[in-house]
Parts: sequence; structure tokens; C-alpha cells
Amino acid sequence: MKPSHPVARRGSSLAANLGLSERVFATSADKAMARAIDAGLDRVEEGLLDEVRFADTVADVSTRYLLQAGGKRVRPMLTLLTAQLGAGVTDDVVTAAEAIEITHLASLYHDDVMDDADRRRGVPSAQAVWGNSVAILTGDLLFARASQLMAGLGEGAIRMQARTFERLVLGQLHETVGPQPGDDPIEHYIQVLADKTGSLIAAAAQSGIIFSGADPGFEAPIIEFGEKIGVAFQLVDDVIDLSPQPAETGKVPGTDLRAGVVTLPMLRLVEHARSDAASAALLERIERDVVIATGPAAAAEDPIDTNTMASRIVPSKESVDAIIAELREHEATRATLAEAHRWAREAVAALAPLPEGSVKKALTRFAETVVERES
Repeated sequence: MKPSHPVARRGSSLAANLGLSERVFATSADKAMARAIDAGLDRVEEGLLDEVRFADTVADVSTRYLLQAGGKRVRPMLTLLTAQLGAGVTDDVVTAAEAIEITHLASLYHDDVMDDADRRRGVPSAQAVWGNSVAILTGDLLFARASQLMAGLGEGAIRMQARTFERLVLGQLHETVGPQPGDDPIEHYIQVLADKTGSLIAAAAQSGIIFSGADPGFEAPIIEFGEKIGVAFQLVDDVIDLSPQPAETGKVPGTDLRAGVVTLPMLRLVEHARSDAASAALLERIERDVVIATGPAAAAEDPIDTNTMASRIVPSKESVDAIIAELREHEATRATLAEAHRWAREAVAALAPLPEGSVKKALTRFAETVVERES
């Protein structure tokens, strides 16, 4: 096994993650809550370092790899934040936050294998370092460790973890096989995002309610918030994937396009291509320059059949940079960002039943920050 990089702690505080300012988040209650959550995040970070350790040397190195690469710890932050509607940062809340983050880490190992990604969080991906088999098995080990943590919180926690894990797998499965005949490709894609991203963010927010003993009536709006902001988060990531600033994203510009992963900008481009000559020309360049046609799908008469596109796109090195730049400035990408804003607004609207105060204000600001990353 290759040596791992030095430990990198979580990237920022609650205030930094939410883009909070003295003007927006100024009351003594706001500040006290932020301090409590930041202290809780420190506890979670220490717990993560312990929980991903294995006596087996090979497993110990690979499971700690992406944790050590850092991260903002958005999901545990949401767990600790919604817990403020109940008893606050209890031991059970911290355990649940750790389990949620380990589940997220596990999914990253698997995602990078599925996407053939070279980098993650600014470092070579695990599959690039050790190969697909080790990366997949490492993800499995982390899923197992997260399940052990949830088991200590009772049957309800186990059920929630199992439901979330099922949706993560179904989301990846549906992304892999693509929409079936008769499916709307964009609806299919949004459901994939809800399963792969929204479900875990929703579970993180729900965990804070459950394990802090908060009013059970808060669960439904918090779950809806998490689902919707998860979709918004991933749609913004679709835009960020086309960013020309790899130092900021930790990934090569156009990683998804290079890997043949269809995202909403591509699906919107397909729509535009049906009635707009310039869009059709861009799509033609993609098919001519980056698509290596394989199998029966390649012979389809419709050159923009979204049911086969996911298996057909194999970017080339020669023209991909120019294509990424053109797609980045296209109306299809602007429409994707507008869609992200719509989902974020709906997420905030779901919070209406929550009491006014620091938690609701922080969740609202979080939703705004999600879409401000690229807008």
C-alpha cells in the first residue's frame, strides 16, 4: 500500500460553510448556536478519526485516505444544526453524524470507480491509487462501519440507514443503466440525484431531529428540505464540473463529460439541439469528437437519443477542452443553474412549519449558499 497524505481536518467552521456574516447571523442566540455546532463538529472529527481505523494495515490505510483529504463535513453539520431544535449536541447526535459522514465517504469510493474519476478532494482518487477492487472493498468496509454505529442507536436508526443505503444503490444503478424506453430523461436524472444525493442529506438532517429528541412533527419538513437541497446541490455540482478552475474544485474541468457521465447541462443541450442550429452543431461536435460509438446503440437513427447517450460518450483528448468551454457558456448550463435555484427555493419553502429562530435562519442561509457556489 502506498503511504497516505497527512491528515487534513475539516475545511471550515459553521459560519464559513454557511457564508454567515455579522449582519445576517448577529444575535447572541445565533452565535451561541454556531459555537455549539463548531464544538460538536470537533467531536465528530475526532470520532471519525477513531471510527475509520482498522487493525488490518491494508484496510486502515485505504479507509482513512479520503477522510484525511479533508472536506467541509456538510452532512454532519446539518445533523448538529437540526439537533438544536431538540436537546442539542448529545452523544447520540454525534454518533449519528459520524455514521452519516462515513456513509458519505463510502459512497465516494464507489462513485469514483463508477465514474473512473482521477481525483477527489484535490488528491488522486482511491481507485487511481490502488485500483477498482480495493476502492470498492474499502467503500464496503466503510458502509459496514457506519452500520455498526447506527446499530448502537437502535432499530429505528438501523432502518433509516438501510433505507438510505438502498436509495444510494438504486440511484447509482439507475444512473448506470440510464432511462428506459418511455422514461423522461430529465425526470429520470432528477430522481437519480434525489436518490444519490438528496437521500443522504435528508437522513443527515432527520438524524438531528430524531436523536436530539426534537418534536417529531419537524421530521417531515426537514426530510423534504434535505431531499430538495440535495438535488440543488448536485445540480450546482453539474455546473461546477465545467469550471475552468481545477484548483478550486479539486477535479479536472469536465470530469463528468470526460468520463461519459450525462449531467443536466448535456440533457438540456439535447433539448436545445432539436430546435436550435448552434446547439445542434455543438452536440454534433461532441458526437464527432468525443463519442466512440459501440454496440447496437451506436447505430440508432436518432443521434441524440438520451437513452443510449450514457454508454456512448467517451471523450477524446484532442477537442474536449474546447467543448467544455462552449458547453460552460451555453444556455443549457444557465438553465441548469436556474433549476438549482428553483430546487433551493422549494427547500426553503419546506421549512415553513419550523419555528422562527437561529436554526431556521441557518438552514435558509445554507440553501442560499448551496446555489451561490457558482451563481
